[in-house]
Amino acid sequence: MNSPKPNFKGDFSSLWRLDVMPPIRRLSWWWWWALILVPDPENPSRSKQLMVLWSTKETPAIRVSGHWWKPGNRMHIDEDGGHVLPGMVCAWWYDGEDMHEPLVMRECRMASIPDTHPLWPGEGEGKGSGAVVPLISEDMSIGMSPGNESFWINLTSDPEARSKGAPKTFEAELTPWWGPPSELTYRNNVYFLGMGYDILRLQATKCKLVVDGEEMEGTGYFQKVTVQAPSFPWFWGMLHFDDGSYLDWFMPHVSPMWTVTDEKPWRLRDVFRTPNIGTGVFHDRKGGKTHSFDNCEVKLSMPTEKDALLDDDGNPLPRFNVKVWNDQSSVPIQVRAASRAKWVIDQPTRASWVSHLTYNEYPLEVESIRVEDGSEVRTLDDYQWIHGNAEHAWGVLHSVSYTHLR
Repeated sequence: MNSPKPNFKGDFSSLWRLDVMPPIRRLSWWWWWALILVPDPENPSRSKQLMVLWSTKETPAIRVSGHWWKPGNRMHIDEDGGHVLPGMVCAWWYDGEDMHEPLVMRECRMASIPDTHPLWPGEGEGKGSGAVVPLISEDMSIGMSPGNESFWINLTSDPEARSKGAPKTFEAELTPWWGPPSELTYRNNVYFLGMGYDILRLQATKCKLVVDGEEMEGTGYFQKVTVQAPSFPWFWGMLHFDDGSYLDWFMPHVSPMWTVTDEKPWRLRDVFRTPNIGTGVFHDRKGGKTHSFDNCEVKLSMPTEKDALLDDDGNPLPRFNVKVWNDQSSVPIQVRAASRAKWVIDQPTRASWVSHLTYNEYPLEVESIRVEDGSEVRTLDDYQWIHGNAEHAWGVLHSVSYTHLR
């Protein structure tokens, strides 16, 4: 008798819904976001990485890396819970040497349907199975299989990206790994006047990736997000360990960089960030426990060595010194960016003003790590590999005053 396949644990009933929080005009933003990391046999300290984003926003117009997107009609929700919405599919691919970005930047209508919808093939239970399907000729979908056993992702790169050497097709399957990192985490918070966020996350999964017919194995990260608040500068990062352990950090902050209106890094005004606090988590498979950190410190520095890596615009790629800690344990980390993908976002506000956000994603090389838990200490030598990604965003993306929105 065959044993049942493992499945993702947690309440996925709202996975394909975008009506969990009442929308705020010009401010609400929804997306499904997947990051895939594949060890690079040519350079074991690095990983090949694929990022895919399915997104929609409540706004008359927004510019994404030079592309003016005008969503026009708002989303439509039918009586069976199916959504049809104006959206974009965006992606980048880092092959261990070159960053193909954008790999995809496609404006399209999209349908988001649960398995209880009449359009779904077969009958479902509304527990997570469903899909987001862009309404275009190519299959650019993401979905969860019956029984919550796996996610699929299908992608076809843009012709312009292929003309510069990018692969054409990507097919991925995300499956459970172990314990807490493969169990759904849910966060919902409403600050005031309806502003807040709603986030579903799977922190670490196994992944099979097929790129132009070449099969690879790696790991995955997935999240579905609703944000209904202005976007301020932040640092975020995550690490996958060969044994299944998972670590992340998050440090939102206020900085003079919030006044920057373009994507150029290393400004003289980038002299301080406050408050220098944040959070993090470490699911330690070797130690058999989860560490929740209520302290996080991130320091950004420009490498000065002669062989410092550069982004495609000739700017030095950053180094991050991160420390997360609580009363019982701490993890100091030093990582450097191996490449850079950037999304330059501009949104008109009142009186012809334009708000701006530069959102950077950096595939990482881990230079050092020290896990300190009481008398137990582990370092980089205790793991075959550690791969990850870091975010750094500056500027402030906002709309108009909330009273005007109402």
